[in-house]
Amino acid sequence: MEEKHEMKSARRKRKSKPQTLSYDNGSLHLHPQLRHVDADTIFALLLAAISNSHRPDSLSLIEKCLIKLPHSLLSTKPNHILSLLPFLLSSKRAFITSRGAEIVGMASLFSLEMNERIAFDADIVKGLVSALASSKRSVLMAACNAVLDMSTTSVARERLLASSALESLMFGFLQVPKSPVMQVSLCTVVDGNATCLKIGFEEEELPILLLTASVILINSCNTEQLEKIPTNLSETFLVLLKKLWAKVHNQMLLPNTMRSIQEAHIYVSNIRTDNIAESIFRLSINSSQATAALPFEVVKRSIFGLGSSSFEDFMLNHWEVSPFRISRAVDVRDDVFSSFLQSLHSTETVPSFLSLILQNSVSCFPISSDELGILSFLEEVRNKLGCPIIYQQDIRVLRTESQLKREVHFFKESLNSCYKNGSHLFNIDDVLKCEEAYQEGYTVALRGMEFRFESIAAIANGVASIFGQPSVGVNMYLTPPNSQGLARHFDDHCVFVCQLFGTKKWTVFSQPNAQLPRLYDSLDSLPGAEAEVSVAECREILLKEGDILYIPRGFPHEACTDNGGSNGSAGFSLHLTLGIEVEPPFEWEGFAHVALCCWSQTQKQPQFSLLDSAVLLDVISVNVLHVAIGLVAI
Repeated sequence: MEEKHEMKSARRKRKSKPQTLSYDNGSLHLHPQLRHVDADTIFALLLAAISNSHRPDSLSLIEKCLIKLPHSLLSTKPNHILSLLPFLLSSKRAFITSRGAEIVGMASLFSLEMNERIAFDADIVKGLVSALASSKRSVLMAACNAVLDMSTTSVARERLLASSALESLMFGFLQVPKSPVMQVSLCTVVDGNATCLKIGFEEEELPILLLTASVILINSCNTEQLEKIPTNLSETFLVLLKKLWAKVHNQMLLPNTMRSIQEAHIYVSNIRTDNIAESIFRLSINSSQATAALPFEVVKRSIFGLGSSSFEDFMLNHWEVSPFRISRAVDVRDDVFSSFLQSLHSTETVPSFLSLILQNSVSCFPISSDELGILSFLEEVRNKLGCPIIYQQDIRVLRTESQLKREVHFFKESLNSCYKNGSHLFNIDDVLKCEEAYQEGYTVALRGMEFRFESIAAIANGVASIFGQPSVGVNMYLTPPNSQGLARHFDDHCVFVCQLFGTKKWTVFSQPNAQLPRLYDSLDSLPGAEAEVSVAECREILLKEGDILYIPRGFPHEACTDNGGSNGSAGFSLHLTLGIEVEPPFEWEGFAHVALCCWSQTQKQPQFSLLDSAVLLDVISVNVLHVAIGLVAI
């Protein structure tokens, strides 16, 4: 830590002062002949001064003894040193308190055992937390450094959280003077065997130390501890973190902006970019600013219309049976997408919102809909939080060639790297290339819109409630005029296509297989979407602005735009897809189905056909077992 290095340098300067001490009737005398006093003598003088601390001149002696106190006593007299800390930390003299905090820091790094002994000493922790509320800069600096040193172990972090150290640190950061506009830079630092991005600040040291310690403890909180943070404090701190993140994220997008840690005006903190993203994530869990779900009936009315029987009719006649187009709602007040559309500030001819959305987006890692705890998911992805969008995972830029009917990716090298060399993270150049790709006829598909826009999150929550699902995924598709994005395909989940801008012609083919695809089935094992389908067995549906198209799982479909202009449309198309996963894939029923499928696959005899009675009996038996599993699960 750079802050530790600075602390040690200050100690060396103090140790270089040639002072010698003797104690006579409570008075301090300097004797040149006693210049080299041993450690035991200094410690004895310190104890004597502390025992007489009520005398005014004793405090001066304590200070000078603390200056001369050697670090070696931590190994030779650890119990004696630790016993002094509550007194030192509670002193009203700034130097004594600061020196006590410095000793806490040194002892915390001395050994794991020493760290834990300090953490479980309630008086030491209480004194250190009290020092965090000091108005003296030197005391606050020393106490903050001590907290950082203690926080190298999980035990100490837990004890600090239990003693309200986090609240003191957050409040201290909000109160300490700092630049109105905090300038940040990203610095590449080798941390162990890995290279990471740490945040450099053009700022004085104290606010950065307070911020670092706050972030460390926030990222150590469980849900209950996060709930105990005072709401006003949490909300105010969260606002500042978001402002800081906006600057960090902009730096991450710019190529070749990494600064050298040797630059004199840059203070390189121990805060990684993902640390800030994680703190924002955690504080947002209980934030009053969290997205409020739209009323159940509002979402249902917006999608299925005003009639009381509209939804019931849909469920009885179309759900998982046939495609269904829902015409635009007459009353604009019933349009739940209006808030999202207004946020785009788009014109009718140019989708100017594309670059802005991509620049402000971060990667959204897939989360299981039945994840038991949000913090469990956070533990899995914490080192990747906040990174720019990733090709294939978050975004695809592609078109379907009209003759070959196959998909072509604009970022071909990125596609290959996703399978060979790991993820390709977008930068500002890639964002600008997306505009270029759009002009060349490529569709931009962005996943995870429910994580990127509060208005979309509210809609997704409402739709999830309607269908009794834990969550609903939302993707965005922007297609230029006279183009087709995805090739013909089918999904293993049901989809609602919501046309927001322009028009798009959809072709939905009949279901090629009587069995609906299951979430855990391999799509390769089912008849492909490219299988021969009679033109007579397909439906062509033109979606206009405000229309919604329901496509059940397993139904092959494709869509394209026209040239626009002649029918008054803008030519380009913007639509959202709301994906509803019908089955819970990771409950015991799902595992039982998977196990049965795997077992039946291993039992198959490829040389026999279904005309063989034994093979036919096996198939019937497996299907009966699937039915039995489903009945038991009800």
